Amino acid sequence: MAESQKTYRLGVIGFAHMHVNELVAQFVAHEQVNLIACADTVPNVPSLTAVEGSRTANLKRALASAENVVTYADYREMLEDQDLDIVIFCPEISRHAEVAEALAAHGIHMLTEKPMAASLGDAERMVHAAGNAGVTLMVNWPITWRPWVLTVKDLIDAGEIGTPWEFKWRNGPSLGPLAAGSLHPGDTVVSGALSEAEKAAEWWHQADAGGGALLDYCCYGACLSTWFLGQQAISAQGMKANLLSPFGDAEDNAAMLVRFPDALAILEATWTTFHAGVPHGPIVFGTHGTIVVDGTVAKVFAERDNPEATTIYEGEPFGAGRATIAEQFIRHVETGESPHPTLDLPLNLAATAILDAGIRSAASGKSENIETATVALP
Repeated sequence: MAESQKTYRLGVIGFAHMHVNELVAQFVAHEQVNLIACADTVPNVPSLTAVEGSRTANLKRALASAENVVTYADYREMLEDQDLDIVIFCPEISRHAEVAEALAAHGIHMLTEKPMAASLGDAERMVHAAGNAGVTLMVNWPITWRPWVLTVKDLIDAGEIGTPWEFKWRNGPSLGPLAAGSLHPGDTVVSGALSEAEKAAEWWHQADAGGGALLDYCCYGACLSTWFLGQQAISAQGMKANLLSPFGDAEDNAAMLVRFPDALAILEATWTTFHAGVPHGPIVFGTHGTIVVDGTVAKVFAERDNPEATTIYEGEPFGAGRATIAEQFIRHVETGESPHPTLDLPLNLAATAILDAGIRSAASGKSENIETATVALP
């Protein structure tokens, strides 16, 4: 490592979301990062399991990823005790704003996992705190690193399918975050089977913790539809249902219809799909064709009577120095270079505003206007 390179002291707060595993692994692998300390948040209901993907297993994996990592029972004590440069935080979604404000008060750059927050109000608190402190706040999306993401955006912007008028998103097969057989980014083994009592104790199935399929999976569609269409959403109709998970009060299925000025988006989230059956996309419909993401490739259908794709595009990887969240985050901190749009605050505020409207709509039973974030961006 060159002498001019700064070494960043890394901390981790919250191990509720299993995507913390991949984030920690990528930062620990970065030559400029040393993992110093970890602290979990205290759940509303004590967890009853230590299967892969649980907060107990996630913390254990982080501690094993580096030497001499200090653990704390209270993250506030960790922040007072340690001089940290960067903190990854993955607590329950309902606690994102609380932790972000604490980090900003200590002048620490921060990274969290999707979705940004449980409400637009919480997201604005996070942006306000980071802006006032002059620190970086970034939101990671696993889907950002899928090679087809850049390809689809380039095809749309190049007019490959004409003017886009509809975006459709449905997550792939899922039986819930900790279902037997689940394999998440960074996992090496699958989750084991849980009893209903064990599932009920997990924040994923608790509405007041930010659990539920809508925030978990509709968030991807809210983010990508905004970016792909290049428009700000106007209104949303949302519906939530707990169909097969009576042990929790959070929904296991959700759907949203989102109105953009010149397009529609259909967002579906499910924790009860055994097999998708068909390519789940995303799918973008345009005036002169359709793009269907099928696995790792983007298929363009541009002939009305031809059931076969007219062109198949391989994914487009990121360039050197931008291939991981750790690289883009540190590059931004050091140079001010803008990260990928899905990682940056404007798009995350817009996506959170869509989710916020969807949640309000599911409660009111009517379409809700999408509010515009008023917080000043850093």
